[in-house]
Amino acid sequence: MKFGNPVLEKPAEKVTVFDEELKKLIDDMFESMYAARGVGLAAPQIGISRRIAVVDVTFKEDPDAKLVLINLRLSIKKAATRRVKDVSVFPIFRENVSRAKVATIRAQDLTGKVFEKTADDLLARAFQHETDHLNGKLYISHISALKRDLIKRKIRKLVKAGEW
Repeated sequence: MKFGNPVLEKPAEKVTVFDEELKKLIDDMFESMYAARGVGLAAPQIGISRRIAVVDVTFKEDPDAKLVLINLRLSIKKAATRRVKDVSVFPIFRENVSRAKVATIRAQDLTGKVFEKTADDLLARAFQHETDHLNGKLYISHISALKRDLIKRKIRKLVKAGEW
């Protein structure tokens, strides 16, 4: 899903039904995430406006590290740090984005059971990144207006040239 699709810029809808269809969607999301060599994927990134994210910062090395995050809510507990951010809807643009070093999430699993998890480093950044997608917030909202306008202008040129 590329920048410009409206599903990327609006809050995703809460999940209320936990069934086989949801399980299939989550299996498909993990498959898509791994195919893209990513460590996280939110449903809006594949055009589905639902509060679902999948994360695996070990990239298949530890099966217990796979996380299904439904109706994800985030709380930040530590000071922010600067990191390089690369986002799939902006695959050719990279900018520094401030992210908290430690983050806690509250979410539901595949069965609807609520759980909390606190993480640091890459997993904390993944929680923040996927929560942004679920809230309709793109990484360009974290950068200066000048850089945001430059990126949007470059994207318009790419679209006009048929390259986006």
